[in-house]
Amino acid sequence: MAAGLTIFTMLLANRKLKIETERLTLRPPVNSDFRDWSALRDKNREFLSEWEPAWRGDHLGRREFYGRVYWAARSIANGSALPLLLIRRRDDCLVGAITIDNIRRGPAQVGTIGYWIGQEHSRQGLMREATCAVVHYAFTVLDISRLEAACLPQNVASRGLLESSGFKYEGVAQSYLQIAGRWRTHVLYAALRSDRRGKTDAG
Repeated sequence: MAAGLTIFTMLLANRKLKIETERLTLRPPVNSDFRDWSALRDKNREFLSEWEPAWRGDHLGRREFYGRVYWAARSIANGSALPLLLIRRRDDCLVGAITIDNIRRGPAQVGTIGYWIGQEHSRQGLMREATCAVVHYAFTVLDISRLEAACLPQNVASRGLLESSGFKYEGVAQSYLQIAGRWRTHVLYAALRSDRRGKTDAG
């Protein structure tokens, strides 16, 4: 199959992938999302930079975003990741994104979950709604057995989100990721398909 036709087929298939919740539609990104995505990220640059790896100079560029769309289509097609945008259903407003990445098959059946949301859309339960839906999808449709997550110890909102979504604290990883240009220690969480463990005060 020609490369152009392969990409087109992947994009067509991805348009059918949709997870609906009470207030949200979760779907893969498409090129026409660029303006909304870049505007939301730019508006929340200061809010997000505290928790994310440093942005590259072209982070908000059109070409960079189109590359993300291609990566999303290819990753979904080959089963290595599930990158989704969070669209508020009542007004089709983009509010954030959630991704299951690094999906490993075989004996492990593991994926890593990550997410972000615009500050103006936070504290409304939207990300918890999305996280619970994606966890359910991962366990029932993708046949994933274990979902892992990591966040900075001081990120109280993210820790609360994970614990209320069925993740349990498992430990600490020293110098786990570079955040804002510095290696930072993270706390580790996991949710198991066979044991939906709830909130814990550990850690």
